[in-house]
Formats: sequence, C-alpha cells, structure tokens
Amino acid sequence: MTVTVRYFAGARAAAGVDTENRDAATLDELVGQIVGDHGEKLERVLTACSFLVDGTTTRDRSLSLAPGTVVDVLPPFAGG
Repeated sequence: MTVTVRYFAGARAAAGVDTENRDAATLDELVGQIVGDHGEKLERVLTACSFLVDGTTTRDRSLSLAPGTVVDVLPPFAGG
C-alpha cells in the first residue's frame, strides 16, 4: 500500500526530506515507520503536528490508508 508523505516546515527540517513514499496500511503504521527512520527529532515535532490525508485534516492515527493516499505532515503554522 504505497502512500506519499509530504513534509512541511519544521517537519521537513526534522525529516531531512520533502517527500517520500512508504508502504503503510494505517496512519499509525506510517508514523512508526517515519519515526523509526528519521529519529527522535522528527518524533518530537510530530507531537505538535496534524496530518492532512488526501486533503482532510486528521489526528486519528488508526485511520486506514488506501494505495495512492497523500499524507501531508503539518506542524503548527504562525501568522494569519
């Protein structure tokens, strides 16, 4: 189940990449993979992040991911 992960702002800095492809069935599995590969710095950033899954905001890590899903990792943004 290949999904595309796109990182923004502080999440991109912590991951060290803009975009990557992963095989994950749930958002929780995806988070485990990216933390496992990118380490503690990303894990700390993720505590404040929300996720945009195919354009819909979620914090539900049990959410199922279909093949081709795009997951945006969004830390809080300042400004208006």
